[in-house]
Amino acid sequence: MYLVKSPLLLKWYYSSLIWNKARNQKVIYLTFDDGPIPDVTDFVLKTLKSFAVKATFFCIGDNIRKHPEVFLRVKADGHSIGNHTFNHLKGWKTEDESYLKNFAACQELTGTKLFRPPYGRIKKSQVKKLRNLYPDLQIIMWDVLSGDFDLELSPERCYQNVIEHTGNGAIIVFHDSLKAFDRLKYALPKALEYLIAQGYQFKSL
Repeated sequence: MYLVKSPLLLKWYYSSLIWNKARNQKVIYLTFDDGPIPDVTDFVLKTLKSFAVKATFFCIGDNIRKHPEVFLRVKADGHSIGNHTFNHLKGWKTEDESYLKNFAACQELTGTKLFRPPYGRIKKSQVKKLRNLYPDLQIIMWDVLSGDFDLELSPERCYQNVIEHTGNGAIIVFHDSLKAFDRLKYALPKALEYLIAQGYQFKSL
C-alpha cells in the first residue's frame, strides 16, 4: 500500500527530512528514481528536453555501473543527480553499517549532496549516522507519488494522481524503470503539458 500524498503525520515524525519546497512560489520539482537504464531514462531525457524542463535523478549505483553512458547523458543534459544507494536497500530491513556502506558505494559514483532513501524507508539512526559522516547531505522525500510503479494502476490514473495533488513547492516522484514505463510514458508528457499550462515552473533540486 502507498499514499499518493505524503501524510502529515509522517512529515512530522521525519520533520528533519525534506518533503517539499517553498509553498509561496509556483515552482515544482520533478524527480526520477531507480535509473539510469537504457530506453526508459532516454525517453525521460527526451521528454524533459522537449519541454525545456530540468529534473533530479536519484540513481542506483549498480545501474550507474552497468550503464555509465546513460548516466553521462543525464549529467550532460544538466539535470541534478541524487544518491539512491548502490543496491536499492530498504533501510528498515538493513543494519545501519551495511546501509551506510551501500550509500557510500553509490556516493563514490554520484558525488552528490542529495539522497533519497529507497521506498522512503530509513531509520532515524541511519539519518543521524549519515549526517555525521556527510554534514551537507540533504535527504529528499516527496509529497506527490505518481504511483507509476503500480502494475495495477492505469496510465490515466497515474496522470491524475500527479495533477490532482500537485501544488506550489511539490516534489513529485516518477521512476525511470522498466516496471514503471507503461504508466510513465503516458503520464509524464501529459502532466508536463498540463502543469506548464497552469503556470508552474520546474526546477531541479
